[in-house]
Amino acid sequence: MELLQQRRGGGDLSPKQVARGALIIFGTLLVAMLALTSYYTVAPEEEAVVLRFGKYHETRPPGLHFKLPFGIDQAIKVPVTEVRKVEFGFRTKQAGRKTVYEKGRDEPLMLTGDLNIAAVEWVVQYRIKDAKNWLFKVREQEETIIDIGESVMRAVVGDHTVTEVLGSQRVQIAERAREGLQERLDKYEMGVHIVTVQLQNANPPKEVQASFNDVNGAEQERSQSENEALRDLNQVIQFARGDAKRVVSEAQGYAIDRVNRARGDVARFVQILKVYRDAKEVTRRRLYLEVMEKVLPNVERILVVGDEGVLKMLPLGEGGVR
Repeated sequence: MELLQQRRGGGDLSPKQVARGALIIFGTLLVAMLALTSYYTVAPEEEAVVLRFGKYHETRPPGLHFKLPFGIDQAIKVPVTEVRKVEFGFRTKQAGRKTVYEKGRDEPLMLTGDLNIAAVEWVVQYRIKDAKNWLFKVREQEETIIDIGESVMRAVVGDHTVTEVLGSQRVQIAERAREGLQERLDKYEMGVHIVTVQLQNANPPKEVQASFNDVNGAEQERSQSENEALRDLNQVIQFARGDAKRVVSEAQGYAIDRVNRARGDVARFVQILKVYRDAKEVTRRRLYLEVMEKVLPNVERILVVGDEGVLKMLPLGEGGVR
């Protein structure tokens, strides 16, 4: 108020008043600078590595944090949830609806276990799992991942044949490469987690592409012939097994029938024997008559010889005469 009154009165400011005003302005600027340099915000997808006098001090999680001002503390924010990728054998020149790629130099050419050459293209996806190690353990982190990734993939491809690399073992090769790359990076303490390794393309070199296609076609024909032969074999085996089961089933049924018939005959014989023992003559006569009932209808002529010795013929054939 005094300064304002003196200004309104047209009086000049004294040196003491000027110094006091400058001190107030300086204090205000100092407070503003402290506020701007002492607080920082870490995004949800980040971690902050705090350096104190240029040396690692701590790692802070997402949120609002305080640090010492005037450059005493320095916060380096690291995106720890972002999935990054490194391409081998090709480069994405322009991403979009129609992505444009360009070939790498010698990265994709690899020697297989059967001494063939395959052009392998693959992608490594990774994220940072330890911000401190990522910043301070290794320099040129991405170049290190590229060098180690190429070394691991060459070793894995060298353990497989060209046929396995180009088709039948692609998934297993990618998984082995991921495990090997993760193990190597952990030894370097790089603070990196390998999310996935994906084989994009695997082809023979252009110079031998035609010959390889011929060999591949022949192998496919052989595989098709083997599958057809195996299918026919399975069908024959199934039919044979069916016939065997049918024969066994029929034999078992026949055996059961014979056993049941034999048991019935035995039971009938035992019953007749019991009756025979009780009335031998009557039973003998009844059995004789039962047999004659079955035999006579099939006989064309019957000769009856009586006690008087006269031969009599009964014309029992068709039409009554024989």
